[in-house]
Formats: sequence, C-alpha cells, structure tokens
Amino acid sequence: MNTVYGVTAIVLVCLTTLGVGAFGLRLSRTTSDFYVAGRTVTPYRNASAIGGEYLSAASFLGIAGLVYSSGLDMLWFPVGYTVGYVVLLVLVAAPLRRSGAYTLPDFAEARLESSRIRLLSSLLVVGIGWLYLLPQLQGAGLALRVVTGAPTWVGSLVVVLVVIANVAAGGMRSITLVQAMQYWLKLTAIAVPAFVLLTVWLGDGRPGPQLTAGTAVDWAQPLSGFGGQDHPVYATYSTLLALALGTMGLPHVLVRFYTNPDGRAARRTTLTVVALLGLFYLFPPVYGVLGRVYLPHLPDGLRADSIVLALPEAVVPGSLGEVLSAVLAGGAFAAFLSTASGLTMSVAGVLDQDLLRGRLGRLTGEDATVVQGFRLATVLAMVVPYAAARFVEPIGLATTVGLAFAVAGSTFCPLLVLGSWWRGLSTVGAAAGLVSGGVLAAGAVLITMLAGPISGWPGALLGQPAAWTIPIAFSVAVVVSLATPARIPRHTARTMVRLHTPEDLGLERSTRHR
Repeated sequence: MNTVYGVTAIVLVCLTTLGVGAFGLRLSRTTSDFYVAGRTVTPYRNASAIGGEYLSAASFLGIAGLVYSSGLDMLWFPVGYTVGYVVLLVLVAAPLRRSGAYTLPDFAEARLESSRIRLLSSLLVVGIGWLYLLPQLQGAGLALRVVTGAPTWVGSLVVVLVVIANVAAGGMRSITLVQAMQYWLKLTAIAVPAFVLLTVWLGDGRPGPQLTAGTAVDWAQPLSGFGGQDHPVYATYSTLLALALGTMGLPHVLVRFYTNPDGRAARRTTLTVVALLGLFYLFPPVYGVLGRVYLPHLPDGLRADSIVLALPEAVVPGSLGEVLSAVLAGGAFAAFLSTASGLTMSVAGVLDQDLLRGRLGRLTGEDATVVQGFRLATVLAMVVPYAAARFVEPIGLATTVGLAFAVAGSTFCPLLVLGSWWRGLSTVGAAAGLVSGGVLAAGAVLITMLAGPISGWPGALLGQPAAWTIPIAFSVAVVVSLATPARIPRHTARTMVRLHTPEDLGLERSTRHR
C-alpha cells in the first residue's frame, strides 16, 4: 500500500471525526445532553449512529477474513449480527426507552430496587466494555503499522486521543453525530471499492474460487467445519445464539435506545438499524470470495484479516489499487473510532455514576459538576484498556469479540428479558442469573484460550458456550426467583406498567385529568 495515500486517508478520517464532534460540543450543555443527547435523537439518525458504532473492525475486516479462510459457514456471522437487532426490537427496545434510565445499571436498579444489583451490573458493563475496547485499540495499532510501519502503540494512542476528545467534549450529543457520519463513511469506503473490484473481475472473465482439492472443498461445503472446529452444527447454532441474544446485552448498543424520544421511536430505530446492517453486510463477503480468486495464498506476513486491504492491489495493480486500499484503510480506521467511542461512552457513564460521584439523581444547578465528572471518567475508561493493550498479547479479534458476546448474552439478556416481561423476577434470582451466566461463559472461553484447541465435544462446548450458558442463566434466575418470592421488589407492578405503557397514552391520560 502506498504510505502517503494510506496516511492521508486515516488523517482525513480523524480530522472529520474531530470536526463533527466539535459541532456536537456546541449542543451539549446539560446532564441529559451528555448521557442521552436530551432524548431527542430521531430514529433515522439514531439508527445510523448505532450502525456506526456496531460495525466495528470485526465487521469491516474480520468477516471478510473469516469467509476467505473458513468459507461459507462464516456467512452466519453477519446473519447473527443482524438478527440480534430483530430480537432486540421484539423483546426490549421499547421497555428500555420507557424505563427513563441513563445506563443499563440504572435500568437494573429501577426494575429490581437494589443497589447491589446495580453494582453487579456496573461491574459487568465495565468488564464487557473494556474487553471489547482491547481489540479495537490493538487492531488500530496493527492497521497503522501496516500502512506506515509505526509501532503498534501509535495507532492505539491515536484512537485514544480522538475518542477522548469527542466523548469528553460533547458526550452523547457529539458521538451521535460522529457515529451517524461514520456509518455512511464506512459504507461508502467498503462499497465503492467492492463495485470497482467486481467490475474488474467480471471483465477479466476469471472463474470463481476453484473447488478442486483440500481446503477449497471445505471452504465451499456448508457445515463442513465451523472455523476448523469439531461438531460444526453445534458450533454454528451456538454462535448464532450468542450473536442473536448477546447483542441486547452490549452496553454500548443499549445506551443508544435511551436517546430516543419515546418507545415508538425506539422500535422505528431498530427497524432502520436492521436495514442499514443488512445493506453493509452485503459487501464484506465479496472481499472474501474475490480474495480466493486473486489471492488463493496469502503473501508472507499477512493474515486473513488483511485480505480487505491487500485485495485491491492484487486485482488492479498500480495507482488505482493503491487508492482503493487507502480508502479501505480509512474506512477500517473509522470502524475503530466509532466502536471505541460507543464503548467509551457506556463505560464512562457507569464509572462516573457509580465510582466517581455516586448515583446520578435529579440535579439542580449541578450540570457543570456532572460534566467534569463525566470527562474524568472518559479518560479513565480509555486509559485502562490502552495500558492493557500495551502489555497483553493480541489474542485475536474474533476470539475477544466472541467472548464479549457470550458474556453479554449469558448475563444481561436474562436480566433484560425477564426484567421486562416477568413480574416474578426476584432480586436474588436476578443476581444468581447474572453471576452464574457470567462465570460460566467467561470461564469456558478463558479455558479455551489458555489451554489451546481442544478436540471433541469438550472443545466444542467450551469454545462456543452460549448454547448452554444462556439457558443455564435463564433457568437459574427463574428457579431462584420462584424459591424467593419474598424478595420480589415491592413496586414491581408499578414499574411494569411504566415499562409497557405507551408514552402517548400516558400523555393523553394526564391531559384528561387536567
């Protein structure tokens, strides 16, 4: 890749991000602005922002690399990512917005009337957020090293500084504008080169990927080996379950639904997100397939995740290929920035409320103090994972992201679904579900990472734990709740009415009483 082109693309992305964020700073003045953008974000802008933060480097680079290396089975990943929002739409989108909460721990405390549940939820939010931030920072360092040869800590530091500047300056107002812009930037960056490369391929008259021997046969055969694992049918369905149910447990996704004006807007937001994600995910598999045509064997020093950046120069050598690669590099860096911004926002909100200045209550004239605390929390939210990224060896983007989805699906999914729809959920039952799901999911993946590949059913169960950890978490929460009816929160009935009463109906009633 031409270094000048690549650096120019990355610098333009960073400057554009800072410029849009500075505009958002002019609009951020109150606590509500910093945490939930005043709850005035329109469904279509919010959907673009969700698409911007959700489509991380795992989507921009990772899916193409998975399709390239492991074949058709990997197409389940974009399906699972998108289905997760359908589940979110059906089960929790509107109740979350009607809860009136600022963060996920706010919702947990409001529903279960327990400060201990709030603290447990806060610890999980911070843990999942930092876990998800690690691959973003490590990936940014690797991307900049490919473009310029700079040390990996430089790329990580660039992301840290840009994200802190945007999030700390304008809070949710700033990052909403930034992430909405970055979705369309990423879509353009991945779609335009894809159309050019497809046109060249059709003009070349080259056949599709050859299915003659060895890995090529496995590559084209569905359910022949999910990422090289044993028991591929189980691995496929377990991964789908983790992606579908883990999405609703990702803190940086949930916080965006608190910014909608009402529950109806939250549902429209989710429908639009499904359409935007479906549009984006048309393109990464194209790079994986064309990579099999033009780069059947990766050059030394390149990993499968690099296929998106390496493909253009293999298809159209010369300046055009270098420009297309630079465009893709800029899009990949936008993915790091947007996802890191959303994660930082969710982690900083929890750190500020629960560690730096206590619970966020009704404030009168204290907005300046709140803003200062939030900005300090933003710095802390980024410094910790940045330090960890310096000293922890990269363990693979897909592995780390998969761990975050598995833990989120095994903890917050039962809490949100049961908390929104079942009046019998007790405080003890909710805590037992959170602890059992989190310990089992994190423990299973950590064993796999530390022990290396494990063959047979033990390896399949530990490597893809969602199929058994999520049902266990639900079962534990239900059984313990049934055994402890005295620990059901006193005001459960009133809370459930608030979660499921449309806002316009409530307004109509209040007007009638006047």
